[in-house]
Amino acid sequence: MGMARNQILLVDDDPKLLRVLTLRLEAEGYGVIATSSGEEALKRLDDVRPQMVLADLRMPDLNGIELLVKIQGRHPSLPVAILSAHGDIPDAVRATHAGAVDFLTKPVDRDRLISCIERHVESDAQPNWADGIVTRSKTMRAILEDAQRVARTESAVLITGASGTGKEVLARALHDQSGRRHAPFVAINCTAVPAELLESELFGHRKGSFTGAHADHPGLFRAAHGGTVFLDEIGDMPAGLQAKLLRVLQEREVRPVGDTRTIPVNVRVLSATHCHLEARVADGRFREDLFYRLNVVRLRLPPLEQRREDIPLLVAHRLDQLCANGSPRRSYSPEALDVLAAAAWPGNVRQLFNVIEQTVALAPSRTIGAALVRKCLGEVGEGLQAFDEARDEFARNYLRQMLELSGGNISRAARLARRNRTDFYKLLNRYKLDPAQFKQLDDE
Repeated sequence: MGMARNQILLVDDDPKLLRVLTLRLEAEGYGVIATSSGEEALKRLDDVRPQMVLADLRMPDLNGIELLVKIQGRHPSLPVAILSAHGDIPDAVRATHAGAVDFLTKPVDRDRLISCIERHVESDAQPNWADGIVTRSKTMRAILEDAQRVARTESAVLITGASGTGKEVLARALHDQSGRRHAPFVAINCTAVPAELLESELFGHRKGSFTGAHADHPGLFRAAHGGTVFLDEIGDMPAGLQAKLLRVLQEREVRPVGDTRTIPVNVRVLSATHCHLEARVADGRFREDLFYRLNVVRLRLPPLEQRREDIPLLVAHRLDQLCANGSPRRSYSPEALDVLAAAAWPGNVRQLFNVIEQTVALAPSRTIGAALVRKCLGEVGEGLQAFDEARDEFARNYLRQMLELSGGNISRAARLARRNRTDFYKLLNRYKLDPAQFKQLDDE
């Protein structure tokens, strides 16, 4: 998915000023979510993720600083600026101490307002940011927005999540959005290289330093100079090598195996793991000091079962990829899509893509049926849910998708589902879905 155009959440109980600021920001190309109270703003944040919040200081329900504190509790990386008609120094100090990124005095000067927003909103984001990450999930979109903010920094990022959730895909997206995007992105899986060779692969070696070292080898850190190193499954790195990696991160230089000299390196380190690193720190299997070096910012990818609304999108995306690579064009029957949407996916997106590739290769006709999908799923797709549970879960996800597509508009959602409005309401009540939660979600 591409990121939506930059949106500003505007909060002010003065309707005239709210309108003026909305028009001013829209004229500058920003999308504006205009709200007249702090409580309304908090409700909107359940559905939308703006790139910045501008909040009035004095409002009757929640004042600007109270709203700021609540926003930080939910979305700590979301920048909030405070607007005030008084401009008192004590108010500005209180706002700054509470975490406001700026304090603007009304009437707000246009140039200062735009300058404030430009400092805190990435207006020159790469057009293909996170293009390979297909999602409509609110959870994933929030993760991508956090990732986009941290991408432009030099902070180390630890990406956690089960195998197959797309940790390397996200790491590549971080690199592509960073100031290092024109330099190399070098990835290594710490479990894929024998422990005795991992140091050489990372830091290089001199010719003759060990049996089989027939030539000098620069190592991946030097190969990535100026760019990004991605250390996948960092939690499985041998203890002895953890100390050497920590030294490289601290000193920004490597010492090849068999060499007495050190060589400066300029890299950003991203890492990933499927395991619980805190537990490994607690039992002594992972160095605490290295953990804190790597875990400056953490991005947690959810398993596919927690973003089932993405399965139809992922299926279409993978079919397009396979077709572009020379496979015949295929499509799934509605019953086959039902099976994919309701199946357990312990292998997450990687497993889903594998099943899609299998069914495309084995399908005897253009349309892939449910029987072939069940065959390729094997035991993984059997006995994991009762039929009624699988059907209800699919129905709930389907209704949620209709609401997302319609922006919470019941009449439009009912038309998309080819049901009358009364029946559609009954279905929403049965599956406990609130249309208000999806209002304007399609405008993001």
